[in-house]
Amino acid sequence: MTIKLLAIGKTDSASLQHLISDYEKRLRHYIKFELEIIPDLKNVKNLSEVQQREKEGALILKKLNNTDVLILLDENGKQFDSVGFSNYLQKKMNSGIKQLVLVIGGPYGFSDAVYAKSQGKISLSKMTFSHQMVRLFVIEQLYRAFTILKNEPYHHR
Repeated sequence: MTIKLLAIGKTDSASLQHLISDYEKRLRHYIKFELEIIPDLKNVKNLSEVQQREKEGALILKKLNNTDVLILLDENGKQFDSVGFSNYLQKKMNSGIKQLVLVIGGPYGFSDAVYAKSQGKISLSKMTFSHQMVRLFVIEQLYRAFTILKNEPYHHR
């Protein structure tokens, strides 16, 4: 299985980008992983929130293959502890899917079309995080999940 993380907009912070890259390298030891950045929309000040969601949604949907399993990182999604998330990933891998696509939406969330295409939602927390930090948190939690599945000492039980 491949895990792809789609995110809107580049990471501005060099420190944050360094941490993201570090965890990407660690994660690739366990599974094929891709981080794909969808460029920020231009002239968003001329767009309503709905228009921005629609345009970003179209860009997200263009990145998907027919066989992809799309999971949205959404504040109203299911919350897991780290062990529960590792079990969730194991079930996805056991189901034989080729590619699991996790998506971090734009500042106003997802379009109705993206919600309709999705096959699940995950929430990292009830708190609000910057979209750039969410990338790091997701990749770190993916890495943690695989260390749990391999019984490695990164995660303390």
